[in-house]
Formats: sequence, structure tokens, C-alpha cells
Amino acid sequence: MTLVRSHSGRKPKIAFPKGAIDTQMHAYLPGFPAIEGGPPLPAGELPSPSQYREFMKWIGIDRVIVTQGNAHQRDNQNLIACLKDFGDLGWGVAAINGQATEAELDELADARVIGLRIMDLPGGGVDLTHLEDVDAIASSRNWMLAVQFDGSNIVEHEARLSRLKSRWVLDHHGKFFCGVTPDSPQVAAAKRLIDRGNCWFKFAGAYESSKTGAPDFADVAEIGRTIAAHAPERIVWGSNWPHNLAKTQADYPDDAALTDTILGWLADDAARRLALVDNPEQLFGLEPRGNKGT
Repeated sequence: MTLVRSHSGRKPKIAFPKGAIDTQMHAYLPGFPAIEGGPPLPAGELPSPSQYREFMKWIGIDRVIVTQGNAHQRDNQNLIACLKDFGDLGWGVAAINGQATEAELDELADARVIGLRIMDLPGGGVDLTHLEDVDAIASSRNWMLAVQFDGSNIVEHEARLSRLKSRWVLDHHGKFFCGVTPDSPQVAAAKRLIDRGNCWFKFAGAYESSKTGAPDFADVAEIGRTIAAHAPERIVWGSNWPHNLAKTQADYPDDAALTDTILGWLADDAARRLALVDNPEQLFGLEPRGNKGT
């Protein structure tokens, strides 16, 4: 059975404020095949910018950050094409190593790239060996940095992460694959990094690291609530559309229900407004657009 993604349906019960930003998604256009070393393109119909615009209307999203997909490794041409399609709705997070030329960086900047990613997990295009070089490039361009790795090892990496010059986000709920509680040393390390002032924490893809699973993701929820209570001004949210790990229809989440679950971990509408509007504007360096009264 072919995987079919829903782009409409029951609206989330939690209403999004004006100017809401999805900080984590991927999009694809024809003509950009998967590259050796990464995963294949997503299952089912190629998830395109036009499909995602339908998703935006359904969920209530106004702006989007398009992240380079692992299938394309460090070839950002699909990302550039998708950003052109999105126009002024979107900005990008690209994947480069420390060898990128100024001309390549200028091309990315012209395409509305405002961030770079480290993805130190199987299939990732840029691992932690490039962290300092990529951070230096991001800092020189006033771009942000998205950092994803097995958070089980965050204490081991804390010293390096604490020296990052860029604004950066700890991706995908920290991806604590080992399983943690609010009292675990890994969570304490995440709090210390957040407290340094240039680190944010992303709510996205809870199903990728949860051991308790859907629909509540109780283990990830416990950590999410803990971090959000500690630093509500440092939480950002991402849909993780089109849920690239889903290979069958049974694997594919109900996006409205998933949205309500994840945003329900935040204390109230004020905290959700921070996570959906104010915090991502600061992390990505975007011009404020939201209405403070909504």
C-alpha cells in the first residue's frame, strides 16, 4: 500500500498565533535524486512545497524553515529550488562542511538560507567532526546552527557545544536514545547549555526517540515539560513534516493530534506564542511579524 500524506482534516484544537513558524520540515522537487551515503527519498508521492502549503493552511502555520534533507547529503540544490518555490514564506537550513567557498555561501544566502545543520546520526551529511568549522561559517554570516546527535552523549560533547559562537538549537527533543528522566545528567547538561544564552531546544519528531511511543510519548513529554518550565523563552516547535521515517500508512502520524500533543506540553497560550513566534524569530534572526495580541 502506498503511503498517502494527509494535508487537511480536523484542525488542531490548539489555535496557532499569527506569524507562527514551523522550524523543522523537509520538502522535495522532481529532478533531485538521492545521493549515496544518505537515506532514500521519502516514501510515497514526493512531498513538495505545494503539498506543504496545504499543510500550512490546515495546521495554521504562516512561515516555515526548510531543512536540508539527509537524502541529498551536502548537495543543497533541491533546498534552493524549494526555497524559490516558497518565496517569502520560507527560509532554509543547509548542509555544508568547512570547505564551502564564499561563492557557494553567497548562493545559499541569495536563496534565503539562514542556518546550517550538523546531523551526527546514520545517513547524516555533516557530522560532529565538522562542528567548529561549520560554526565559524555560521557565525561569520550571522546564521544559526541546528545540531542533532544522540543526546545520550551530550555530557561528552558539552564542552565543545558550550564554545559555539552561533545561535544554535538542540534538535529533536535532544534525541536522548538511552532514555532519560528529568534528573538525568544529560538533561542537566542540556539546561546548562540553554542557560548560556545562545542555545534553544526544539520540539520536533518526538516519535524518533520515544521509548513509550504514541500517542502520548510520555517519556519525551516529561523531558519536554521540564525543559519548557526551565526556559520557556528557549523552546521552538517543528512539525517534522513529511515524517520521513514513516514507510507505511500505519507509521504515518495524525498531524492534528500530534500537534495538539506536543504543544500541550507547554504551560499556556503565552508559552505557545513564545515557542511558535517569538523564540524562532530570535533563533533564526527573522523580522518580527506576529501580532502581540493574538
